[in-house]
Amino acid sequence: MGFKAIDYIIVLAYLFGVAAFGVIIGGKQKNAADYFVGGRKIPWLAVSFAVVATETSAITFISIPGLAYLTNLNFLQIAIGYIVGRIAIAFLFIPSYYRGELVTAYELLKTRFGDKTRNYASIVFLVTRTLATGVRLFTTAIPLAIIFKGYQIFTGYSNTYVYAIAIVVITVFTFVYTYTGGIRAVIWTDVVQMFVYIGGASLALYIMLSHLPHGWGTVVAAAAAQSKFQFIHFGFSGGFAHFFTVKYTFVASVLGGAFLSMASHGTDQLIVQRLLATDSLKNSQKAVIASGFFVMIQFLFFLLIGVALYAFYNALPFKDGDQIFPKFIVEQLPSGVSGIIVAGLFASAMGSLSGSINALASSTLVDLYKPYFGKHSLEENDLRLSKLFSAIWTVILVGTAFIFIHSTESVIEIALSIASVTYGGLLGTFLLGVLFKKPQQTDAIIGFTAGLIILVYVFFFTPIAWTWYTMIGSLTTIGVGLISSRFTGAPARRT
Repeated sequence: MGFKAIDYIIVLAYLFGVAAFGVIIGGKQKNAADYFVGGRKIPWLAVSFAVVATETSAITFISIPGLAYLTNLNFLQIAIGYIVGRIAIAFLFIPSYYRGELVTAYELLKTRFGDKTRNYASIVFLVTRTLATGVRLFTTAIPLAIIFKGYQIFTGYSNTYVYAIAIVVITVFTFVYTYTGGIRAVIWTDVVQMFVYIGGASLALYIMLSHLPHGWGTVVAAAAAQSKFQFIHFGFSGGFAHFFTVKYTFVASVLGGAFLSMASHGTDQLIVQRLLATDSLKNSQKAVIASGFFVMIQFLFFLLIGVALYAFYNALPFKDGDQIFPKFIVEQLPSGVSGIIVAGLFASAMGSLSGSINALASSTLVDLYKPYFGKHSLEENDLRLSKLFSAIWTVILVGTAFIFIHSTESVIEIALSIASVTYGGLLGTFLLGVLFKKPQQTDAIIGFTAGLIILVYVFFFTPIAWTWYTMIGSLTTIGVGLISSRFTGAPARRT
Protein backbone atom coordinates (compact mmCIF):
# COMPACT_ATOMS: atom_id res chain seq x y z
CA MET A 1 0.00 0.00 0.00
CA GLY A 2 1.01 3.62 -0.32
CA PHE A 3 2.18 5.67 -3.27
CA LYS A 4 4.85 3.85 -5.29
CA ALA A 5 6.92 4.61 -8.37
CA ILE A 6 4.23 3.24 -10.71
CA ASP A 7 1.70 5.66 -9.20
CA TYR A 8 3.96 8.66 -9.82
CA ILE A 9 4.43 7.51 -13.40
CA ILE A 10 0.67 7.18 -13.95
CA VAL A 11 -0.05 10.63 -12.51
CA LEU A 12 2.70 12.32 -14.50
CA ALA A 13 1.65 10.50 -17.67
CA TYR A 14 -1.90 11.69 -17.15
CA LEU A 15 -0.89 15.30 -16.52
CA PHE A 16 1.29 15.42 -19.64
CA GLY A 17 -1.29 13.48 -21.65
CA VAL A 18 -4.25 15.71 -20.86
CA ALA A 19 -2.18 18.83 -21.51
CA ALA A 20 -1.16 17.46 -24.91
CA PHE A 21 -4.74 16.42 -25.72
CA GLY A 22 -6.01 19.89 -24.86
CA VAL A 23 -3.42 21.57 -27.06
CA ILE A 24 -4.25 19.29 -30.01
CA ILE A 25 -8.05 19.39 -29.71
CA GLY A 26 -8.06 23.15 -29.16
CA GLY A 27 -6.42 23.81 -32.49
CA LYS A 28 -5.87 27.36 -33.68
CA GLN A 29 -8.22 30.25 -33.02
CA LYS A 30 -8.98 32.97 -35.54
CA ASN A 31 -10.22 35.57 -33.05
CA ALA A 32 -11.27 36.20 -29.45
CA ALA A 33 -14.82 34.91 -30.04
CA ASP A 34 -13.39 31.64 -31.34
CA TYR A 35 -11.12 31.48 -28.29
CA PHE A 36 -14.01 32.07 -25.85
CA VAL A 37 -17.06 30.37 -27.42
CA GLY A 38 -15.46 27.87 -29.82
CA GLY A 39 -17.25 29.06 -32.95
CA ARG A 40 -20.58 27.95 -31.38
CA LYS A 41 -20.19 24.48 -32.87
CA ILE A 42 -19.82 22.27 -29.78
CA PRO A 43 -22.44 19.46 -29.29
CA TRP A 44 -24.92 20.05 -26.46
CA LEU A 45 -24.14 16.77 -24.67
CA ALA A 46 -20.44 17.66 -24.58
CA VAL A 47 -21.37 21.06 -23.17
CA SER A 48 -23.60 19.42 -20.55
CA PHE A 49 -20.81 17.08 -19.45
CA ALA A 50 -18.40 20.03 -19.41
CA VAL A 51 -20.79 21.99 -17.17
CA VAL A 52 -20.88 19.05 -14.74
CA ALA A 53 -17.10 18.67 -14.80
CA THR A 54 -16.60 22.40 -14.30
CA GLU A 55 -18.86 22.72 -11.28
CA THR A 56 -17.56 19.46 -9.81
CA SER A 57 -13.88 20.27 -9.27
CA ALA A 58 -11.88 18.54 -6.55
CA ILE A 59 -14.39 19.80 -3.98
CA THR A 60 -16.99 17.22 -4.97
CA PHE A 61 -14.37 14.49 -5.15
CA ILE A 62 -12.96 15.22 -1.70
CA SER A 63 -15.36 17.23 0.39
CA ILE A 64 -18.71 15.58 -0.34
CA PRO A 65 -17.56 12.10 0.79
CA GLY A 66 -16.14 13.77 3.91
CA LEU A 67 -19.45 15.54 4.51
CA ALA A 68 -21.36 12.23 4.34
CA TYR A 69 -18.79 10.60 6.63
CA LEU A 70 -19.33 13.26 9.29
CA THR A 71 -23.11 13.68 8.80
CA ASN A 72 -25.56 11.97 6.39
CA LEU A 73 -27.18 12.41 2.95
CA ASN A 74 -28.99 15.70 3.69
CA PHE A 75 -26.71 17.53 1.24
CA LEU A 76 -28.48 15.72 -1.61
CA GLN A 77 -31.58 17.88 -1.05
CA ILE A 78 -29.70 20.78 -2.67
CA ALA A 79 -29.56 18.86 -5.95
CA ILE A 80 -33.37 18.97 -6.16
CA GLY A 81 -33.15 22.75 -6.08
CA TYR A 82 -30.37 22.62 -8.68
CA ILE A 83 -32.71 20.92 -11.15
CA VAL A 84 -35.52 23.42 -10.50
CA GLY A 85 -33.12 26.33 -10.92
CA ARG A 86 -31.73 25.06 -14.23
CA ILE A 87 -35.18 24.60 -15.71
CA ALA A 88 -35.88 28.24 -14.82
CA ILE A 89 -32.59 29.31 -16.43
CA ALA A 90 -33.41 27.48 -19.65
CA PHE A 91 -36.55 29.52 -20.20
CA LEU A 92 -35.79 32.81 -18.44
CA PHE A 93 -32.18 33.67 -19.29
CA ILE A 94 -30.88 31.58 -22.16
CA PRO A 95 -33.38 32.94 -24.76
CA SER A 96 -32.14 36.45 -23.96
CA TYR A 97 -28.52 35.37 -24.48
CA TYR A 98 -29.32 33.91 -27.89
CA ARG A 99 -31.09 37.02 -29.17
CA GLY A 100 -27.69 38.58 -29.73
CA GLU A 101 -24.23 37.24 -30.52
CA LEU A 102 -23.13 37.51 -26.89
CA VAL A 103 -19.79 36.25 -25.60
CA THR A 104 -20.27 36.96 -21.88
CA ALA A 105 -23.27 36.87 -19.55
CA TYR A 106 -22.81 40.52 -18.63
CA GLU A 107 -23.33 41.80 -22.16
CA LEU A 108 -27.01 41.07 -21.52
CA LEU A 109 -26.98 43.60 -18.68
CA LYS A 110 -25.46 46.18 -21.00
CA THR A 111 -28.26 45.65 -23.50
CA ARG A 112 -30.93 45.94 -20.81
CA PHE A 113 -29.50 48.58 -18.47
CA GLY A 114 -26.23 50.03 -19.77
CA ASP A 115 -22.44 49.90 -19.49
CA LYS A 116 -22.20 50.73 -15.78
CA THR A 117 -24.40 47.80 -14.75
CA ARG A 118 -22.46 45.46 -17.04
CA ASN A 119 -19.15 46.62 -15.56
CA TYR A 120 -20.41 46.37 -11.99
CA ALA A 121 -21.62 42.80 -12.49
CA SER A 122 -18.43 41.82 -14.29
CA ILE A 123 -16.23 43.10 -11.48
CA VAL A 124 -18.31 41.25 -8.89
CA PHE A 125 -17.96 38.09 -10.98
CA LEU A 126 -14.18 38.49 -11.22
CA VAL A 127 -13.84 38.83 -7.45
CA THR A 128 -16.23 35.98 -6.66
CA ARG A 129 -14.80 33.59 -9.23
CA THR A 130 -11.25 34.32 -8.06
CA LEU A 131 -12.08 33.48 -4.44
CA ALA A 132 -14.18 30.42 -5.28
CA THR A 133 -11.55 29.04 -7.67
CA GLY A 134 -8.87 29.69 -5.06
CA VAL A 135 -10.76 27.37 -2.71
CA ARG A 136 -11.10 24.73 -5.41
CA LEU A 137 -7.45 24.92 -6.34
CA PHE A 138 -6.41 24.54 -2.71
CA THR A 139 -8.69 21.49 -2.45
CA THR A 140 -6.79 19.86 -5.29
CA ALA A 141 -3.57 20.29 -3.36
CA ILE A 142 -4.79 18.22 -0.39
CA PRO A 143 -4.16 14.72 -1.82
CA LEU A 144 -1.09 15.85 -3.72
CA ALA A 145 0.34 17.26 -0.49
CA ILE A 146 -0.33 13.96 1.29
CA ILE A 147 1.64 12.22 -1.47
CA PHE A 148 4.49 14.73 -1.28
CA LYS A 149 4.69 14.44 2.50
CA GLY A 150 5.40 10.75 2.12
CA TYR A 151 8.21 11.42 -0.34
CA GLN A 152 11.60 11.84 1.29
CA ILE A 153 12.46 15.07 -0.59
CA PHE A 154 9.61 16.83 1.24
CA THR A 155 9.85 15.11 4.63
CA GLY A 156 10.18 17.69 7.37
CA TYR A 157 8.79 20.60 5.38
CA SER A 158 5.76 22.52 6.66
CA ASN A 159 2.27 21.89 5.30
CA THR A 160 2.25 25.41 3.86
CA TYR A 161 5.31 24.69 1.73
CA VAL A 162 3.99 21.34 0.52
CA TYR A 163 0.56 22.78 -0.34
CA ALA A 164 2.23 25.59 -2.28
CA ILE A 165 4.22 23.12 -4.38
CA ALA A 166 1.10 21.06 -5.03
CA ILE A 167 -0.91 24.10 -6.14
CA VAL A 168 1.78 25.22 -8.57
CA VAL A 169 2.17 21.73 -10.09
CA ILE A 170 -1.52 21.31 -10.95
CA THR A 171 -1.81 24.87 -12.24
CA VAL A 172 1.12 24.65 -14.64
CA PHE A 173 -0.29 21.64 -16.50
CA THR A 174 -3.79 23.12 -16.65
CA PHE A 175 -2.53 26.46 -17.93
CA VAL A 176 -0.73 24.91 -20.89
CA TYR A 177 -3.82 23.67 -22.72
CA THR A 178 -6.11 26.47 -21.51
CA TYR A 179 -3.73 29.11 -22.86
CA THR A 180 -3.23 27.47 -26.22
CA GLY A 181 -6.60 25.85 -26.94
CA GLY A 182 -9.21 28.22 -25.53
CA ILE A 183 -12.76 27.11 -24.72
CA ARG A 184 -12.69 24.26 -27.24
CA ALA A 185 -9.79 22.65 -25.38
CA VAL A 186 -11.45 23.39 -22.04
CA ILE A 187 -14.76 21.73 -22.94
CA TRP A 188 -13.38 18.62 -24.62
CA THR A 189 -10.82 17.99 -21.89
CA ASP A 190 -13.66 18.45 -19.39
CA VAL A 191 -15.62 15.70 -21.14
CA VAL A 192 -12.68 13.30 -20.98
CA GLN A 193 -11.86 14.23 -17.41
CA MET A 194 -15.42 13.73 -16.18
CA PHE A 195 -15.26 10.08 -17.20
CA VAL A 196 -11.76 9.77 -15.74
CA TYR A 197 -12.70 11.03 -12.28
CA ILE A 198 -15.98 9.08 -12.17
CA GLY A 199 -14.10 5.96 -13.23
CA GLY A 200 -11.40 6.54 -10.64
CA ALA A 201 -13.90 7.08 -7.84
CA SER A 202 -15.84 3.97 -8.92
CA LEU A 203 -12.68 1.90 -8.74
CA ALA A 204 -11.96 3.23 -5.24
CA LEU A 205 -15.47 2.34 -4.09
CA TYR A 206 -15.19 -1.17 -5.54
CA ILE A 207 -11.91 -1.82 -3.72
CA MET A 208 -13.30 -0.31 -0.52
CA LEU A 209 -16.30 -2.66 -0.58
CA SER A 210 -14.10 -5.67 -1.39
CA HIS A 211 -12.22 -5.07 1.89
CA LEU A 212 -15.38 -5.12 4.00
CA PRO A 213 -16.60 -8.48 5.41
CA HIS A 214 -20.01 -8.35 3.74
CA GLY A 215 -19.39 -5.67 1.15
CA TRP A 216 -22.31 -3.28 0.78
CA GLY A 217 -24.14 -5.12 3.56
CA THR A 218 -21.50 -3.95 6.03
CA VAL A 219 -21.99 -0.37 4.83
CA VAL A 220 -25.76 -0.59 5.27
CA ALA A 221 -25.43 -2.02 8.78
CA ALA A 222 -22.94 0.64 9.92
CA ALA A 223 -24.83 3.50 8.28
CA ALA A 224 -28.30 2.51 9.45
CA ALA A 225 -27.23 2.53 13.08
CA GLN A 226 -26.28 6.24 12.79
CA SER A 227 -29.02 7.31 10.34
CA LYS A 228 -26.42 7.91 7.63
CA PHE A 229 -28.99 7.34 4.90
CA GLN A 230 -31.23 10.17 6.12
CA PHE A 231 -32.06 12.23 3.04
CA ILE A 232 -34.95 14.55 3.91
CA HIS A 233 -34.68 16.85 6.92
CA PHE A 234 -37.49 19.33 7.51
CA GLY A 235 -35.87 20.97 10.54
CA PHE A 236 -38.98 22.48 12.14
CA SER A 237 -38.36 21.14 15.65
CA GLY A 238 -36.03 23.94 16.81
CA GLY A 239 -38.44 26.83 16.32
CA PHE A 240 -38.72 29.56 13.67
CA ALA A 241 -35.44 31.38 14.39
CA HIS A 242 -33.45 28.16 14.59
CA PHE A 243 -34.95 27.00 11.28
CA PHE A 244 -32.97 29.63 9.33
CA THR A 245 -29.66 28.63 10.95
CA VAL A 246 -29.77 25.00 9.75
CA LYS A 247 -27.94 24.51 6.43
CA TYR A 248 -29.65 21.48 5.00
CA THR A 249 -33.35 21.59 5.79
CA PHE A 250 -35.58 20.57 2.90
CA VAL A 251 -36.99 24.05 2.31
CA ALA A 252 -33.60 25.78 2.64
CA SER A 253 -31.94 23.24 0.37
CA VAL A 254 -34.54 23.29 -2.41
CA LEU A 255 -35.03 27.08 -2.40
CA GLY A 256 -31.34 27.74 -1.77
CA GLY A 257 -30.27 25.22 -4.40
CA ALA A 258 -32.69 26.67 -6.96
CA PHE A 259 -31.59 30.27 -6.41
CA LEU A 260 -27.91 29.26 -6.26
CA SER A 261 -28.20 27.26 -9.49
CA MET A 262 -30.03 30.11 -11.24
CA ALA A 263 -27.22 32.43 -10.20
CA SER A 264 -24.29 30.13 -10.94
CA HIS A 265 -25.64 28.78 -14.25
CA GLY A 266 -27.56 31.81 -15.41
CA THR A 267 -25.34 34.75 -14.41
CA ASP A 268 -21.86 33.32 -13.81
CA GLN A 269 -19.62 33.60 -16.87
CA LEU A 270 -17.90 30.33 -15.93
CA ILE A 271 -21.02 28.35 -16.90
CA VAL A 272 -22.78 30.75 -19.28
CA GLN A 273 -19.72 30.75 -21.51
CA ARG A 274 -20.16 27.02 -22.08
CA LEU A 275 -23.87 27.35 -22.80
CA LEU A 276 -23.08 29.97 -25.45
CA ALA A 277 -20.77 27.50 -27.21
CA THR A 278 -23.67 25.37 -28.54
CA ASP A 279 -25.14 25.99 -31.98
CA SER A 280 -28.73 26.85 -30.96
CA LEU A 281 -31.02 27.98 -28.16
CA LYS A 282 -32.69 24.57 -27.98
CA ASN A 283 -29.39 22.73 -27.57
CA SER A 284 -28.23 25.17 -24.92
CA GLN A 285 -31.45 24.57 -22.97
CA LYS A 286 -31.01 20.81 -23.21
CA ALA A 287 -27.42 21.10 -22.00
CA VAL A 288 -28.25 23.07 -18.86
CA ILE A 289 -31.31 21.01 -17.85
CA ALA A 290 -29.54 17.68 -18.39
CA SER A 291 -26.58 18.85 -16.31
CA GLY A 292 -28.89 19.21 -13.28
CA PHE A 293 -29.85 15.53 -13.39
CA PHE A 294 -26.25 14.47 -13.99
CA VAL A 295 -25.12 16.46 -10.97
CA MET A 296 -27.78 14.93 -8.72
CA ILE A 297 -26.64 11.42 -9.66
CA GLN A 298 -23.04 12.46 -9.10
CA PHE A 299 -23.78 13.97 -5.68
CA LEU A 300 -25.50 10.75 -4.61
CA PHE A 301 -22.54 8.69 -5.82
CA PHE A 302 -19.94 10.69 -3.88
CA LEU A 303 -22.12 10.84 -0.76
CA LEU A 304 -22.39 7.05 -0.83
CA ILE A 305 -18.59 6.85 -1.05
CA GLY A 306 -18.51 8.84 2.18
CA VAL A 307 -20.94 6.42 3.83
CA ALA A 308 -18.80 3.50 2.67
CA LEU A 309 -15.72 5.19 4.13
CA TYR A 310 -17.59 5.47 7.43
CA ALA A 311 -18.00 1.70 7.45
CA PHE A 312 -14.45 1.07 6.24
CA TYR A 313 -12.87 3.14 9.04
CA ASN A 314 -15.37 1.72 11.56
CA ALA A 315 -16.71 5.19 12.49
CA LEU A 316 -13.23 6.42 13.43
CA PRO A 317 -13.51 10.11 14.40
CA PHE A 318 -11.88 12.56 11.98
CA LYS A 319 -11.50 16.25 12.72
CA ASP A 320 -11.27 17.24 9.04
CA GLY A 321 -13.65 15.48 6.65
CA ASP A 322 -11.70 16.72 3.62
CA GLN A 323 -8.76 14.49 4.55
CA ILE A 324 -10.67 11.18 4.72
CA PHE A 325 -10.99 10.13 1.08
CA PRO A 326 -7.46 11.30 0.13
CA LYS A 327 -6.13 9.33 3.11
CA PHE A 328 -7.88 6.20 1.84
CA ILE A 329 -6.60 6.71 -1.71
CA VAL A 330 -2.97 7.15 -0.71
CA GLU A 331 -2.76 4.65 2.16
CA GLN A 332 -5.17 1.83 1.33
CA LEU A 333 -5.17 1.29 -2.42
CA PRO A 334 -2.77 -1.04 -4.24
CA SER A 335 0.14 0.37 -6.23
CA GLY A 336 -1.02 1.53 -9.64
CA VAL A 337 -4.62 1.98 -8.51
CA SER A 338 -3.71 4.95 -6.30
CA GLY A 339 -2.13 6.64 -9.29
CA ILE A 340 -5.22 6.10 -11.45
CA ILE A 341 -7.54 7.55 -8.81
CA VAL A 342 -5.33 10.54 -8.02
CA ALA A 343 -5.24 11.17 -11.78
CA GLY A 344 -9.04 11.13 -11.64
CA LEU A 345 -8.95 13.66 -8.84
CA PHE A 346 -6.69 15.90 -10.89
CA ALA A 347 -9.14 15.48 -13.78
CA SER A 348 -11.95 16.98 -11.72
CA ALA A 349 -9.74 19.83 -10.58
CA MET A 350 -8.24 20.68 -13.95
CA GLY A 351 -11.67 20.94 -15.57
CA SER A 352 -12.82 23.53 -13.05
CA LEU A 353 -9.56 25.47 -13.05
CA SER A 354 -9.26 25.67 -16.84
CA GLY A 355 -12.83 26.91 -17.12
CA SER A 356 -12.24 29.60 -14.51
CA ILE A 357 -9.13 30.87 -16.26
CA ASN A 358 -10.93 31.11 -19.60
CA ALA A 359 -14.05 32.72 -18.12
CA LEU A 360 -12.07 35.32 -16.15
CA ALA A 361 -10.08 36.19 -19.26
CA SER A 362 -13.19 36.53 -21.44
CA SER A 363 -14.99 38.79 -18.97
CA THR A 364 -11.90 40.95 -18.55
CA LEU A 365 -11.48 41.42 -22.29
CA VAL A 366 -15.10 41.74 -23.44
CA ASP A 367 -16.68 43.51 -20.45
CA LEU A 368 -13.87 45.71 -19.12
CA TYR A 369 -11.12 46.18 -21.69
CA LYS A 370 -12.80 46.49 -25.09
CA PRO A 371 -15.53 49.02 -24.18
CA TYR A 372 -12.90 51.53 -23.03
CA PHE A 373 -9.55 50.66 -24.59
CA GLY A 374 -10.16 48.37 -27.56
CA LYS A 375 -13.29 49.44 -29.42
CA HIS A 376 -11.45 49.44 -32.73
CA SER A 377 -8.73 46.89 -32.03
CA LEU A 378 -7.92 44.21 -34.59
CA GLU A 379 -9.00 40.58 -34.09
CA GLU A 380 -5.37 39.47 -33.86
CA ASN A 381 -4.76 41.92 -31.03
CA ASP A 382 -7.88 40.77 -29.16
CA LEU A 383 -6.75 37.15 -29.41
CA ARG A 384 -3.29 38.05 -28.13
CA LEU A 385 -4.80 39.95 -25.21
CA SER A 386 -7.13 37.03 -24.45
CA LYS A 387 -4.15 34.78 -23.89
CA LEU A 388 -2.32 37.46 -21.90
CA PHE A 389 -5.32 37.85 -19.58
CA SER A 390 -5.42 34.05 -19.21
CA ALA A 391 -1.82 34.11 -17.98
CA ILE A 392 -2.44 36.99 -15.58
CA TRP A 393 -5.50 35.34 -14.03
CA THR A 394 -3.63 32.07 -13.62
CA VAL A 395 -1.05 33.80 -11.44
CA ILE A 396 -3.78 35.54 -9.43
CA LEU A 397 -5.62 32.25 -8.85
CA VAL A 398 -2.48 30.59 -7.53
CA GLY A 399 -1.98 33.45 -5.09
CA THR A 400 -5.62 33.25 -3.97
CA ALA A 401 -5.37 29.50 -3.35
CA PHE A 402 -2.57 30.15 -0.85
CA ILE A 403 -5.01 32.17 1.30
CA PHE A 404 -7.05 29.06 2.14
CA ILE A 405 -4.16 26.80 3.15
CA HIS A 406 -4.79 27.22 6.88
CA SER A 407 -8.59 26.98 6.73
CA THR A 408 -10.21 24.34 8.98
CA GLU A 409 -13.75 24.48 7.51
CA SER A 410 -15.17 22.08 4.92
CA VAL A 411 -13.99 23.46 1.61
CA ILE A 412 -17.27 22.81 -0.17
CA GLU A 413 -19.09 24.95 2.38
CA ILE A 414 -16.45 27.69 2.12
CA ALA A 415 -16.82 27.75 -1.68
CA LEU A 416 -20.62 27.77 -1.62
CA SER A 417 -20.73 30.44 1.09
CA ILE A 418 -18.40 32.74 -0.87
CA ALA A 419 -20.39 32.27 -4.06
CA SER A 420 -23.74 32.74 -2.35
CA VAL A 421 -22.81 36.14 -0.89
CA THR A 422 -22.36 37.75 -4.31
CA TYR A 423 -24.62 35.52 -6.39
CA GLY A 424 -27.70 37.02 -4.70
CA GLY A 425 -27.00 40.48 -6.09
CA LEU A 426 -26.07 39.14 -9.51
CA LEU A 427 -29.17 36.97 -9.86
CA GLY A 428 -31.43 39.73 -8.53
CA THR A 429 -30.07 42.18 -11.12
CA PHE A 430 -30.65 39.75 -13.99
CA LEU A 431 -34.18 38.97 -12.77
CA LEU A 432 -34.88 42.69 -12.37
CA GLY A 433 -33.99 43.19 -16.03
CA VAL A 434 -35.71 40.10 -17.42
CA LEU A 435 -38.96 40.17 -15.44
CA PHE A 436 -39.63 43.90 -15.09
CA LYS A 437 -39.79 46.65 -17.69
CA LYS A 438 -39.68 49.82 -15.60
CA PRO A 439 -36.34 49.61 -13.68
CA GLN A 440 -33.42 51.40 -15.33
CA GLN A 441 -29.66 51.43 -14.80
CA THR A 442 -29.69 53.53 -11.62
CA ASP A 443 -32.30 51.23 -10.08
CA ALA A 444 -30.31 48.13 -11.00
CA ILE A 445 -27.12 49.46 -9.43
CA ILE A 446 -28.91 50.63 -6.27
CA GLY A 447 -30.65 47.25 -5.94
CA PHE A 448 -27.45 45.31 -6.65
CA THR A 449 -25.56 47.31 -4.02
CA ALA A 450 -28.33 46.82 -1.46
CA GLY A 451 -28.27 43.08 -2.08
CA LEU A 452 -24.51 42.91 -1.55
CA ILE A 453 -24.65 45.01 1.64
CA ILE A 454 -27.44 42.90 3.14
CA LEU A 455 -25.59 39.67 2.39
CA VAL A 456 -22.30 40.92 3.81
CA TYR A 457 -24.21 41.78 7.00
CA VAL A 458 -25.95 38.38 7.03
CA PHE A 459 -22.65 36.57 6.43
CA PHE A 460 -20.68 38.27 9.19
CA PHE A 461 -23.27 39.18 11.82
CA THR A 462 -26.06 36.59 11.74
CA PRO A 463 -26.25 32.79 12.20
CA ILE A 464 -28.38 32.38 9.06
CA ALA A 465 -27.24 29.35 7.02
CA TRP A 466 -25.52 29.93 3.66
CA THR A 467 -28.30 28.06 1.84
CA TRP A 468 -30.52 31.14 2.31
CA TYR A 469 -27.95 33.69 1.08
CA THR A 470 -28.68 33.76 -2.64
CA MET A 471 -32.44 34.01 -2.16
CA ILE A 472 -32.08 36.81 0.41
CA GLY A 473 -29.72 38.75 -1.86
CA SER A 474 -31.90 38.26 -4.95
CA LEU A 475 -35.13 39.34 -3.27
CA THR A 476 -33.40 42.34 -1.68
CA THR A 477 -31.98 43.43 -5.04
CA ILE A 478 -35.34 43.07 -6.81
CA GLY A 479 -37.28 44.77 -4.01
CA VAL A 480 -34.93 47.74 -3.68
CA GLY A 481 -34.65 48.07 -7.46
CA LEU A 482 -38.43 48.20 -7.86
CA ILE A 483 -38.79 50.73 -5.05
CA SER A 484 -36.06 52.86 -6.63
CA SER A 485 -37.83 52.73 -10.02
CA ARG A 486 -40.92 54.34 -8.47
CA PHE A 487 -38.87 57.44 -7.76
CA THR A 488 -36.61 57.59 -10.82
CA GLY A 489 -39.50 57.07 -13.22
CA ALA A 490 -37.36 56.95 -16.39
CA PRO A 491 -38.31 54.52 -19.18
CA ALA A 492 -36.42 51.22 -19.37
CA ARG A 493 -34.27 50.24 -22.32
CA ARG A 494 -35.77 47.75 -24.68
CA THR A 495 -34.19 44.31 -24.91
